[in-house]
Amino acid sequence: MDLNIDPLIASSNECPSDTETVTSLLAIAKSTRAFIALLLSDIDLHPGQDQLLVRLLPSEPVSVSVLADDLSVRPSTISKMLDRLIEKGLVERGAHKIDLRRTMVQLTPKGESAREKVFEVWRKLDVDLIGTLNDEERVVLGESLHKIEALLAQRLRRLR
Repeated sequence: MDLNIDPLIASSNECPSDTETVTSLLAIAKSTRAFIALLLSDIDLHPGQDQLLVRLLPSEPVSVSVLADDLSVRPSTISKMLDRLIEKGLVERGAHKIDLRRTMVQLTPKGESAREKVFEVWRKLDVDLIGTLNDEERVVLGESLHKIEALLAQRLRRLR
């Protein structure tokens, strides 16, 4: 087990005060991703695949480009993720009914089951994370995180 601390994710005591938010967000993202990876491995999924499965609604095909936009990744990244999920029988690709140039994706029955398992994993982590917060703290945290998420997504879209 590697116990070296990434200098970019050091504690806020070691970073300039004007980088405290970014430092905290990077540390939270890294820890959350590691925790999610462990929980997802129990259901034979990898980080990122959970978000793709959750984005797909049962019986509602979605285009690859819409998925990429919704998940803030490139279409080529979505295609690679889809290849792996197709191998597991969780999703299937097909042509759009009218515009045959568009590739559509939808959950299989096995994918719908995996999607529910993802929600169980997320609920477990959510309970662990906010279990020590009171109601007011939960509301403030939720509102703050939503604002930051929206801002980052907006800026990221402009850069891509």
